Amino acid sequence: MEIASKLHFIDWIILSITLIFIVAYGAYVTRKNSNVTDYIKGGNDSKWWTIGLSVMATQASAITFLSTPGQAFHSGMGFVQFYFGLPIAMVIICLVFIPIYHKLKVYTAYEFLEGRFDLKTRSLAAILFLIQRGLAAGITIFAPAIILSAVLGWDLLTLNVIIGFLVIIYTVSGGTKAVNVTQKQQMIIIFVGMLIAFFMIMSQLPENITFTNALEIAGASNKMEVLDFSFDLSNRYTVWTGILGGTFLMLSYFGTDQSQVQRYLSGKSVRESQLGLIFNGLLKVPMQFFILLIGIMVFVFYQFNPSPLNFNPTANEEVLNSKYIAEYQQLEAEHIRIENSKKALFLDGFQDDEKEEIQELNTKDLLLKVKSKEIIDKINKENTLDKIESNDKDYVFIHFILNNLPRGLIGLLLAVILSAAMSSTASELNALASTTAIDLYKRNVKEDKEDAHFVKASKWFTLLWGLIAISVACIANLFDNLIQLVNIIGSIFYGNVLGIFLLAFFFKKVNGKAVFSSALITQIIILLIYYFAIYVYEDKDLEPIISYLWLNFIGCILVLFLSLASVFKAINIQSKVTLIISSLAIFKITFDVLNDVSLNITHVVSLIVLFLFLGYFNIEKTTSNGTENH
Repeated sequence: MEIASKLHFIDWIILSITLIFIVAYGAYVTRKNSNVTDYIKGGNDSKWWTIGLSVMATQASAITFLSTPGQAFHSGMGFVQFYFGLPIAMVIICLVFIPIYHKLKVYTAYEFLEGRFDLKTRSLAAILFLIQRGLAAGITIFAPAIILSAVLGWDLLTLNVIIGFLVIIYTVSGGTKAVNVTQKQQMIIIFVGMLIAFFMIMSQLPENITFTNALEIAGASNKMEVLDFSFDLSNRYTVWTGILGGTFLMLSYFGTDQSQVQRYLSGKSVRESQLGLIFNGLLKVPMQFFILLIGIMVFVFYQFNPSPLNFNPTANEEVLNSKYIAEYQQLEAEHIRIENSKKALFLDGFQDDEKEEIQELNTKDLLLKVKSKEIIDKINKENTLDKIESNDKDYVFIHFILNNLPRGLIGLLLAVILSAAMSSTASELNALASTTAIDLYKRNVKEDKEDAHFVKASKWFTLLWGLIAISVACIANLFDNLIQLVNIIGSIFYGNVLGIFLLAFFFKKVNGKAVFSSALITQIIILLIYYFAIYVYEDKDLEPIISYLWLNFIGCILVLFLSLASVFKAINIQSKVTLIISSLAIFKITFDVLNDVSLNITHVVSLIVLFLFLGYFNIEKTTSNGTENH
């Protein structure tokens, strides 16, 4: 492929040295891990900055650095609102989750559930985690591989295997400590790479265009609208969906997902773990803002330089070899004409009275892009062998890197992308192996075994999950919208698991039998809601009744409600009254949603307030009992 020639010898050297250093360093510094504490909890000697960077690296997969700039390029800065709930979630986890996990000296989050409830509840939570995170590990490998394969012409299966085995080498060798120490190096490479990319973009803008001018140009195309205070919760990216829905999502992910919990369980003390998460909470939103800003600067760059109608080179290649070539070339000609018109307006500096004309040109260009995607989708339906992605947001940044950065920097930025893929995959494999070894294998082995046996078992489970992840990555192209599917699976399972943990922390009257049955019923209800309220509608190209992002919130509320209803006789009078009011609120909200009244902020806030009262009444009861007993 023509674009593959952009990769020069110096790029290959930088890319190879970076990846080999990470793998070798991770394997070398952790070569003496001999017991379960060292292997799974990293010896409990991680400092707060190591924890903070490791937590960030686990969440920041390659798709973060490929998709996020493209998201800003197409839709502007509004996506940053998705992370507004993260700092709130970090504070709650620091105050509630971390002290309990450290006090009980657990190896996994789900180990705590057996002590509080019973073995079957622990096993259920562990299995729910293994299902969704096992699939996610494969997609973490597949997502960058499919994009790099398309733009560089590399073989997709080979890329999947290379990324997977590089991670397996040091994760099997060193366990949690290897993951933590390599993620620290990976995040440094990522930060340096993104900073260089930003300054390189700025240096390639026309001399008379300053950073302020660039922001004005982006603002003229409505790309700088960061905050949306509208109360429409069907819109994924508003301040309120970020704060409300985002807090529940981040609480679920950082508080109950073993791939994250394992990062801060390795802390030297409660304080180190808490500081690590606060560090993540303070830095994550600015980091996402900066990555989005890079996408905005790429947008400004292409106001002065030619850009393709669709950034996916494979899609363009398929169109040029199809019967739609003449129609597509007409669209391209019109796209070039619009680009030249905008360039003429911007070259002499942006004027306020030109904003309306610019927005009119943007609207016309957007229509052309929609028509081009329709052509690509037609070809995709006719071509039953290979899937072609018409949505090109994942290809915007990589297109800029390969076509506009100098030798050496291309290799560094590719190293950034692959480092991000490796860091997320390593955390996932490490957590999958730990959960399998501790929650399923060790718990069900009857005879006593030495630590060395469980370390060896963890290594074999890491290898097994690594091979499963590579296998998922290799067959991933058989499915449509797989990345979105993983997010949906997370939303389906996360809320239920978060609800189980909240019951364990705050509702002392709820027993294991009530939680287990309620969690099973909740999971069935969530699957039915997804199928009938989302999947059936989207399959017919209709707007779903609710966004899948709210399944997380619904799952959490449902398992809390059903568990408390199961022990209705045991709870105090205040809790009974609040639970009855909550049931009426749930029926009213269900009635509204079924009658075309979309889920709104009143619905969400009313349920949150009611269940906060339920938690408060139960904590008060527990405290008074504790005092009386003393």
